[in-house]
Amino acid sequence: MRNCDSLVIGGGIAGLSLAARLARHGKVVVLEGESAPGYHASGRSVAYAHFGLGERVVRTLTALSLPDLAAAGMGGKAAVARVHPALHIARADESEALETLEEVHRHFGCDYSRITGDEARAMVPVLKSGPEHCHAALVDHSALKLDTDAMLQGYLQELRHAGGAVVCGNRVTAIMRSGSEWIVEASGRSWRAACVVNAAGAWADQIAGLAGLARVGIEPRRRTVIAFAAPAKFDVRDWPFIKTVGEGFYMLPEGSGQLLASSMDQTPSEPCDAAGEELDIATAAHRIENACNIELRRINHHWAGLRSFAPDELPVVGHAAGAPGFFWYAGQGGYGFQTAPALARIGEALALGLPWPDDLAAHDLRPEIFSPARFSA
Repeated sequence: MRNCDSLVIGGGIAGLSLAARLARHGKVVVLEGESAPGYHASGRSVAYAHFGLGERVVRTLTALSLPDLAAAGMGGKAAVARVHPALHIARADESEALETLEEVHRHFGCDYSRITGDEARAMVPVLKSGPEHCHAALVDHSALKLDTDAMLQGYLQELRHAGGAVVCGNRVTAIMRSGSEWIVEASGRSWRAACVVNAAGAWADQIAGLAGLARVGIEPRRRTVIAFAAPAKFDVRDWPFIKTVGEGFYMLPEGSGQLLASSMDQTPSEPCDAAGEELDIATAAHRIENACNIELRRINHHWAGLRSFAPDELPVVGHAAGAPGFFWYAGQGGYGFQTAPALARIGEALALGLPWPDDLAAHDLRPEIFSPARFSA
């Protein structure tokens, strides 16, 4: 029997970011079912910190996380982000959505500009003109391209420096209560801990089921990304991250000669090792060709990951009702990386019963917003 204070199930950005903070207070072990941390959604994310997704809570978490993300490095480690503008484009009939997005940027004090379609095309020459394409746009000059591997490794190093550990290739098979503690069986090993953190992403409801607890309704949704050659006459390295304000696509440069794109699909899926499907790949290619003067002759590569959402699409953070020590940390959707610093502080406070951070309270973020109890009320 191996003992620790907190046993975190799941080695993605959720599990590692929270584990790094919990390790400041006691012995922490992270159990990861795959051969390496970040194998599933975290390792397949095109992570970009911007205000073009989510609603008030998610955007506030993003705003509170940006100072940490933009710092030279996390805990003295390598830098995890670089400034790379985001260009939010809108058709003529999406002017209201663009105005709403502008108000969001104004509220959070972003360095942004509202520009015309022609000005957007000066930045990205392949964008088609006309009211049905890029009619107007907003540029977030301070958006961040995140280095997902650097973030994962930074949290991993912080965890290990505090005496914690990650054990890979250990898939959880049973969870049971033993007095005031929990016993977790994983790949033939037994672990005992006062607190079990359910940071299992797409598998979070299954983990709750193993503990005999009610599920909260976590829904994994597949998102597909395609990679293709940029038009030969352009060096795309300085192109912004491009995203439609409504249904459509996002596109961003990957080096000097390649572009990545997605139709922002959200297809419900069972928890699995996700892969891109032909329809999703074709939809992404079609939307790029429809909005841009790009003839997409060949897709060099494609992949998919599962983004996990609670029914209200907000994070689930808190102890399970009637099960002291079983702690939910799930439902981070497609914004796990850009909200990781702030959300990990929330997890730390709620898991250990620490004072609620003043900056969270000042932004009207309260524990009940994140509590799993909201789904049983």
